[in-house]
Amino acid sequence: MKTRETWSRLLHNDGNRDELIIQQKRDIEKEISDTTPLISEQLPLTCLYAEYSGDEIFTAKIQDLSKKYKFIRRTRPDGNCFFRAFAYSYLEYLISNSSAYQEFKKLAEESKEKLVQLGFPSFTLEDFHETFMEVIQRVSPDNAGGHSTVQDELHKIFNEQGYSDYVVVYLRLITSGKLQEEADFYQNFIEGDLTIEAFRHLEVEPMYKESDHIHIIALCTALGAGVRVEYLDRGEGGSVKAHDFPEGSEPRIYLIYRPGHYDILYPN
Repeated sequence: MKTRETWSRLLHNDGNRDELIIQQKRDIEKEISDTTPLISEQLPLTCLYAEYSGDEIFTAKIQDLSKKYKFIRRTRPDGNCFFRAFAYSYLEYLISNSSAYQEFKKLAEESKEKLVQLGFPSFTLEDFHETFMEVIQRVSPDNAGGHSTVQDELHKIFNEQGYSDYVVVYLRLITSGKLQEEADFYQNFIEGDLTIEAFRHLEVEPMYKESDHIHIIALCTALGAGVRVEYLDRGEGGSVKAHDFPEGSEPRIYLIYRPGHYDILYPN
């Protein structure tokens, strides 16, 4: 165990500064992975009160949110939370909607060829697409055991790092493909001098990169899935602001956003 003096000495040595910062980041990431599941059990929304005890603004907004939602399901804060929450919540919806499930399965089957046509290397996509399709098959509404058994299977899959991360990677690739396909439109959402191509390679395809509106719009459009995001922040008023993606769509997925993080919501 390093003492405070040891850390201080290392920090003041330029040669060790970067190495120390990297190590501290790894330690934090390990602590998060050791203590936080990739996807939690369903929890009462009121559990948020404990996080903001004594904070009148957030307490009022949680109270407002509880008029519309009863439960929350937490995701690990690892930069992949939007994609993981999106995938889990959408598949959870599809488990109870057989016709929508079949439509999505067909779209997912055809998605690899579409990405290849957009220039993605087939050998890069192969394993991720294969695992993505396996996950979809394992949560089919027609599987033996009924809804509760399939729901348990979904939860099990998303807490297995290998499967869960492969789903995230493939959704990142689908998002990147949509940005490339409609580059002229999405370029308007990018600040600074970054091209769509650079943005895709730097901010969309790599794991652990946080998501913004552009990621949400592109993924929802690519998959034809509506998402409602409730923004819990210090904005004016005592109510939580909601935004639907794409605008005007009927939401099938409900997420709560707090600065830098997404979790899953369940309407009353």
